Amino acid sequence: MKYFVYLLVSQKHGKYYSYVGSTNNLGKRIGLHNSSKGAKYTKGKKWHLAYKKSYNSKSKALKEEYRLKNDKKKREKIKLIFNLKNENFNSFTL
Repeated sequence: MKYFVYLLVSQKHGKYYSYVGSTNNLGKRIGLHNSSKGAKYTKGKKWHLAYKKSYNSKSKALKEEYRLKNDKKKREKIKLIFNLKNENFNSFTL
């Protein structure tokens, strides 16, 4: 079974937010976040997938999730790259 580590990006009131998580069903999990049924932190925001990486074991995915959650420089770099690739992201209204 594949496990994914992902980073979501959202913009609200001119501020950018990121969320890091792990799952074995990425599409379903992002849908839950966007329908306000995911993690409490993600409620009320429209999330966009900025980064994902797959792993063959849950333990490796959880280690990567922990590392990414604590590596603020890497998270900021991923948000910047996502923003540059998606110029329309700046014009989203929520």
